[in-house]
Amino acid sequence: MAAIRSLKPAIGSLVRNPIIIVVAAVVGLLQLPQLLVPTTSPLLSTAVSLGMSGLLLFLLPFYQGGIIGMADDARTGTTSIGTLIDVGKANYVSLLLSYVVVVAIAIAFGIIVAIGAVVGGVGVVAGGGQPSPAILAVVGLIGLLLVVGYLAVMVCIQFYAHEIVLNDAAVAEGFTGSVSLVRENLLSAIGYSLLMFVGGGVIGGLSGAASILLSPQPPLQSMLPELSLPVMLGVGLVSILATALLGAFYATYSVTFYRDIAGSSGFRL
Repeated sequence: MAAIRSLKPAIGSLVRNPIIIVVAAVVGLLQLPQLLVPTTSPLLSTAVSLGMSGLLLFLLPFYQGGIIGMADDARTGTTSIGTLIDVGKANYVSLLLSYVVVVAIAIAFGIIVAIGAVVGGVGVVAGGGQPSPAILAVVGLIGLLLVVGYLAVMVCIQFYAHEIVLNDAAVAEGFTGSVSLVRENLLSAIGYSLLMFVGGGVIGGLSGAASILLSPQPPLQSMLPELSLPVMLGVGLVSILATALLGAFYATYSVTFYRDIAGSSGFRL
């Protein structure tokens, strides 16, 4: 399976080009201020969070395109910051528009879920707070279908950026090309997505743990010891290093996997 076959060359690309880890670490550093801002200052915390989120939103397309270009170079040799800059600039607008589409899809599913929750709440109230098992089963089934549907859409469009950067596709072609690629390599794409899900879970878990340790919410403040500055910096650095390693590996692995299945599908590279 391509998902397994791509692991070893992806690791080799990363070993030959540790600069990719450095680039991912810099992006991780941009998230550190949100972890260090004390939650006892909600206005400051909100301002910093919104500011950094806005900055990351505008930097993400540049970083996404650049690191895909670097990972593609790394497959057969070495890469450099120059590739990050050139590829990031060349594909910035297309990737920004594509990201807006992805966010719109997520919002659309969120709205559907919210409407379903309201309808379910009205049903509970109408039933005197005692909904029948049949109603609960229907609501649960609809919720499950929505989750499965959302995940299916995300799996199908996940290579839109690779199509744009590596296949010189337009925005719409990036999404349609990704859907076609996944459809023709469904089992491999599912295996790849599961591995990525595990990696994303690791990153999310580490980031969550670091956030709790560095700026615990009021209910946890009395339960956790107050950390000294060196310990806080250490926790932050470990979190950034782990995020950088996993983020850099995602870049090389996703590109290696994409090239593998695109080549076997006869896609123009």
